[in-house]
Amino acid sequence: MGTPEFALPSLKMLCARYPVVGVVTQPDRPAGRGRRLLASPVKQLALAEGIPVCQPERLKRLAAVERVRDWLPDLIVVAAFGQILPPAVLEIPRYGVLNVHASLLPRWRGAAPIQAAILAGDAVTGVTIMQLDAGLDTGPLLAKREVAIEPEETAGELEERLAQLGAELLMEILPEYLAGNLRLQPQPQQGITMTRRLSKQAAALDWGRPAEELARQVRACAPQPGAYTLWGEQRLKILRSRALREFECPSAELGTVCVWQNLPAVATAEGALLLLQLQMAGKRPLNGAAFLRGRRAIVGAVLGP
Repeated sequence: MGTPEFALPSLKMLCARYPVVGVVTQPDRPAGRGRRLLASPVKQLALAEGIPVCQPERLKRLAAVERVRDWLPDLIVVAAFGQILPPAVLEIPRYGVLNVHASLLPRWRGAAPIQAAILAGDAVTGVTIMQLDAGLDTGPLLAKREVAIEPEETAGELEERLAQLGAELLMEILPEYLAGNLRLQPQPQQGITMTRRLSKQAAALDWGRPAEELARQVRACAPQPGAYTLWGEQRLKILRSRALREFECPSAELGTVCVWQNLPAVATAEGALLLLQLQMAGKRPLNGAAFLRGRRAIVGAVLGP
């Protein structure tokens, strides 16, 4: 059970080593300018592999539960599916339901663990293989693997690394788990933190915050929903940035654009935010120097909202 790119390495490795009897993923959703229905990455891979696919709007509905039960799965593996599994599904497989989660549980339970770790300035994160229960990422643990978060790594780049790491860890522990040789460990009750999916509103940059925090926000929002500010009435996406702790823009007004080594920088509450890659609505992304050459009028402007 899975939906986005994060689930692909796990599904690919499962297909290579075990008989996969079915895949459950989210329904096709409108995407792009034409709002055409687009199949999830997991559905596309499943169809290519000839695996039956179920796409329930709500997995708790009886028809969806019966479809999964008819497959007679011994084990269910979940990776970023996007719905909480009801008890009726959890009790189907004799080996239970395992989840590939992109954090070191119990830190960062919920829908956006990768973004949350970057926003918080965590130095490390990782993946956890856990057994699902009726709660939200509350089940017992089987294995963890830790990795360092690179200083300028975006959520998209970190997700790609963790997806591969999670799949490898799953393959490593599955034989011992199925043989009954691994003990489940209850999650600690200390250090629990929760996450929410980042909204478009949460992606708006507030120049009254320190540059260091804003740089983390840009990284956490890349590629989606995309950190942004306003230049007049135009939305300006900030795709990559860097905090300049030692540099202060000549203007004292927050949000003012100045120039640092031929790149645009913005005055913040502490230091300045260097804009390394930007994108105007409907335009292609540009590096900071190219953007500045083509739109010199931004220098001295105060970015909003």
